[in-house]
Amino acid sequence: MSVAIIDCGGANLRSVQHALTLRDQEVVITTDPAQISRASHVVIPGVGSAGRVMNTLRRLNLTDTIRELRQPVLGICIGMQVLYEQSEEQNTKCLGIFAGRVKKLPVNHGIKIPQMGWNESAFNSSALSHLSNHYYFANSYYAEESRDTAAITEYEITMTSVAIKNNFIGCQFHPEKSSAAGEKFLNHFLELK
Repeated sequence: MSVAIIDCGGANLRSVQHALTLRDQEVVITTDPAQISRASHVVIPGVGSAGRVMNTLRRLNLTDTIRELRQPVLGICIGMQVLYEQSEEQNTKCLGIFAGRVKKLPVNHGIKIPQMGWNESAFNSSALSHLSNHYYFANSYYAEESRDTAAITEYEITMTSVAIKNNFIGCQFHPEKSSAAGEKFLNHFLELK
């Protein structure tokens, strides 16, 4: 088993790599399409902006590579957001794997932006009911509920915290910063075939 972490300009590459290496996985950070396609699992990490990540993926000619992957793919934070059709952040056209748009957290709800810290994630799938429900978030944008939503989080508004479609999984939270809950989530991902 090997895990390819796509280097798409995010700032959490090393922390994601460290979290996966602790699971005794062979982990490589790469932009090589062949290496990404050969990996048993692929991670799109993200701390940054949707526009920057998508510009990097386009410049590296990785958009079609990602869309064509058939192995388990995990998008984290911005990595999840770029799996949607569109993001309000820099009005960015994204990969279009998940249905819907990513929106800015509303300032008129009196909530602190960005959301920084621990929050609950309620899973709506019995296949995920064994997972913990408390994770670390750091986000200013969010995906609304859609047919691909597998878990929601309340932050004055309801947002998608996990989305699943076929072999693609996205999580708005950071499993690599979520202690035991994050470890369990990453183990679940690595057990997928």
